[in-house]
Amino acid sequence: MIGKILILFALAVVAVILLAGIVVMAIGGQTSSRWSNVLMRYRIVAQAAALLVIGLVAYLASSH
Repeated sequence: MIGKILILFALAVVAVILLAGIVVMAIGGQTSSRWSNVLMRYRIVAQAAALLVIGLVAYLASSH
């Protein structure tokens, strides 16, 4: 149960960062040039963390 919650939380974080990046790109101009790369880096880190969480939950679920 806790594993499913952790996975959903990790995926939600990635989705929020992705949506924020899309909004920033839609705004354009100075805001886009300032925040696009920063949000992309955050998204990559969040995706890596989500993959680690998914892998850890899958490993722990299969070993018991």
